[in-house]
Order: sequence, then C-alpha cells, then structure tokens
Amino acid sequence: MASSTRTFSPQSLSKTPYHKFNTLERAASVTVVGAGVFGSWAAFSLLKKGFRVTVVDAWGPGHSRSSSGDETRVIRSTYGANETYFDLNVRALELWKIFQERIGRQIFHNTGILWFCYDKRTDLVDDSIPFTRKHKMEYEYLTPDELHQRFPMIRTNDLDHAWLDPFGGYLQARNSIQWLNKLFIEEGGTYIQANAMPGKIEGDRLSNLILSNGNTLKSDAYIFACGSWLGKLFPTVLGNILTCTKQEVYYFGVPTENAFLFENLPVWVDVDGRDFYYGIPGNSHRGFKLGVDIRGSEFDPTSGDHVYSPETLAKAREFISHRFPLLHNAPLIESRVCPYENSPDGNFIFDLLPEVSNTYILGGGSGHGFKHGPALGELVAEALASGANVPGLFLLKDR
Repeated sequence: MASSTRTFSPQSLSKTPYHKFNTLERAASVTVVGAGVFGSWAAFSLLKKGFRVTVVDAWGPGHSRSSSGDETRVIRSTYGANETYFDLNVRALELWKIFQERIGRQIFHNTGILWFCYDKRTDLVDDSIPFTRKHKMEYEYLTPDELHQRFPMIRTNDLDHAWLDPFGGYLQARNSIQWLNKLFIEEGGTYIQANAMPGKIEGDRLSNLILSNGNTLKSDAYIFACGSWLGKLFPTVLGNILTCTKQEVYYFGVPTENAFLFENLPVWVDVDGRDFYYGIPGNSHRGFKLGVDIRGSEFDPTSGDHVYSPETLAKAREFISHRFPLLHNAPLIESRVCPYENSPDGNFIFDLLPEVSNTYILGGGSGHGFKHGPALGELVAEALASGANVPGLFLLKDR
C-alpha cells in the first residue's frame, strides 16, 4: 500500500509524446465516479477551474476496500530513467504541502527514504540521480558502515550501499482523502454516496448515470476513476488491460526498549529485485509497517476477504528478521490488504472511453499512484479546461 518500486517497460517511454483533448465549456457539468485519490483530486481541480462538479462513490472517500484506504502511502520521486513521473511527483509534493497548509493538518511527513541497494549500480535509483540534481533534490550516498552507524538497527552486511532521499517520506492516506472531500464540498462541490453505473450511449455520448438510490444523474462529461473496479465496469475495453491483485501489509510490534528508534526511522525500500519489501515505520504509533510490493494473486475488491496469506506473512517475517534483527519474532499487531489496480506497463491511464466523446477513464494506479494524485488531478483539469498536453504514455492506445 505504497508507491510501487517496479520500473516501467522501455516501450512505455517511446509512445506518442503528448496528446490534447477537446476542451469543455466553462461552467460545464462534470461527474466524477470514484472518491479515491485520483477521482477526488481531479474533482477538486476541476472545481477550481470553474466547472460544476459532482463526485459519486459507493462506500465513501477513503473507504477500506479502496486503494486509498490505509493509513499511509510513500511519496518519492525515484523512477529510474522515467523523467515524466519524477517531474509529476515534484509537482505533487508541492501541491500536497499547499493542501496541508490550507486545511491546517499535517499530511506530508518528511522522514526521508532509504533505498537498500545490493549491487554497485541500481538502475531504479541511479538513473534518477540526474533528475535529483536538476531539481536540486540530491540524494546522499551511504556505505554499509555509514548506514549502520546512523541506523544501527539495520543489518547491512549484504548491501553494497544505500541512498538516502532526504526530500521524500510518507503521506496520510485515508485521512487526506476525507479532508479533501470535506474541502471539496465546502468549496461548492456536490458529493453523493451511491453506486453509479453508466447509462445508455446515445450517438457518441454517454447519456447519464444510473444510481443505486434510484436516481439518474446527467452531466456534460463523466470521469470514471473507480480504481480496482474499472476493469469490471468496462470489461470490453479494460477487462484485459487492468487487473486487480491482493497486496498485503503488516504492522509489527517493536521492542519496548527500542520503540523510539524504530518509530523514527526513515521510510525504506529494499531493492532486492524480487519482493521489493518497503516500510513506513512509526506512523501514529501503529507499529512497524512492512508492505509486500511483488504482485499478489488476483483479487475481487468487492467480495474478497481482506485477510493475509500465512505463506506471504511467513516470508515477510524471514525478511524482517534478517534486515532488522531486533524485530525477530516481533508480534503481528494488525494487517491490511490493499487492492492494486495494475496496468500492463505500470503507467497511469487518462483517456476517452473509445468511441464515446464525453466519458473519460482515469486509473491504472498500479501501486504507485497515490502520491501523484494532486498533480494528476491538476493535469486532468488543465487538459479539459484549456487543452493542456497529456503525456502519450497515459493513453489507452497500444495497451
């Protein structure tokens, strides 16, 4: 339930550089289906552009079935050679900071991020170094001895080095989405809690939405930002493109005598090339959070049980005992399941529904989308309001 550490396929960087959509008239009505991070930020950004915006969600902002529903998410810019996402995250971080000042609550926790690297070169990190210099956000290189001296609870003897990103950290996830929804309503947006299904296609336009409360909702444009439900909502278009997997997160109890040390570690990512375990220590004294980023089994986000797999937990325990020896036999305090909505190449999707001129798909978070929410929402609003460029790698073409 954090930012995926997987790199993207080279093909994803060679697609059409940019695309423009037709703009909407100012004061047009837009309905956004889905109140997760993508939908909420798109709706709020469109509202600020002067559109009349309604958000519809079946279970509410940041609900427990959603990918936005846990306590925390990692925020980092590291994407290998993919400058598009590095730049997008830099802007997102600016917007998260503006938002937290606006609501008077801390959302971004600047703990830094430690990248545990096993080889002399780790493309995922090393290829991002030029972008860190460009943005004056340079990382610090740490030898195993330097890492151990600074953080003695970490076993370092099998690492070649570590990188410390002092600008990253973690975000409050569920709470921030609920605060954003509150601000959206205060600013004049409309929120409806109901399940929404697309109505009839008339000509090349979606006519309306059919709500579970018995009402229909008609708008000039529609944006479906339904996360893990998108593939099932549009099976013909997205059924073979988006898949939902079960990702597990554990909170371990830290030793009494070392609680302060463990709770004040930076966010960390173990770049082993296989499991990509990551951790967010200490949030609100919840315990030592460890996430499993390797893709899990297929999962039904509506009816699937949010319980951990004993085999996955056992493997995670082996890792945590090795990397953090003082946590050997640490008790499991709680666990969560996060549905990852995966696109084939890990790229986000923002595009028109094929052959429909007023309906957009916004999704493909792929485990790394949360942190980008404000910047992606801004991009969507600027594209529909003024025809701003949209990266070609977000389009459905060639998926």
